[in-house]
Amino acid sequence: MGTENTVILDGVGVKRALTRIAHEVLERNKGVKDLVLVGIRTGGVYLAHELALRLEEIEGEKVGVGAVDITLYRDDIKGHSEHLPVGKTDIPFSIEGKKVVLVDDVLFTGRTIRAAMDAIMDHGRPSCIQLAVLVDRGHRDLPIRADFVGRNVPTSLKENITVAFDSANKPTEVVLEK
Repeated sequence: MGTENTVILDGVGVKRALTRIAHEVLERNKGVKDLVLVGIRTGGVYLAHELALRLEEIEGEKVGVGAVDITLYRDDIKGHSEHLPVGKTDIPFSIEGKKVVLVDDVLFTGRTIRAAMDAIMDHGRPSCIQLAVLVDRGHRDLPIRADFVGRNVPTSLKENITVAFDSANKPTEVVLEK
């Protein structure tokens, strides 16, 4: 029996979801003042850049975008960290007192988000951290909830969700793999 793939969001659906998230972020934060985006490597970084473009289109103001690599902060891979490729955490601005919107592609157990929050707190003390995800698939191990969700997709533990990106790192679709 082969794997069955179902497209949850096509390219247009992804664009719509990101535009809606951008509007929700602006509404909740009353604009982009003191707002920065930090994407979790790698998919979250690509989505953070897309979100920043939409925020700029709507507000006419640029929003800072940073990237956080959580490899060394993961709680489920202690002892294996010397074998893991470590990406770069690149937050080219102060997050002190800023409203940080953490961006990731898929929210699952919440462990990645907890690790990303630890990494961000090592860079300073933001006034708040909010979470934006393209897909929330459930199955939380930690009490973490996204503030902004593109699509809720209840999944079984056997299923997987993949966000596909093109060569320019633009999201092209979200696929449920059974």
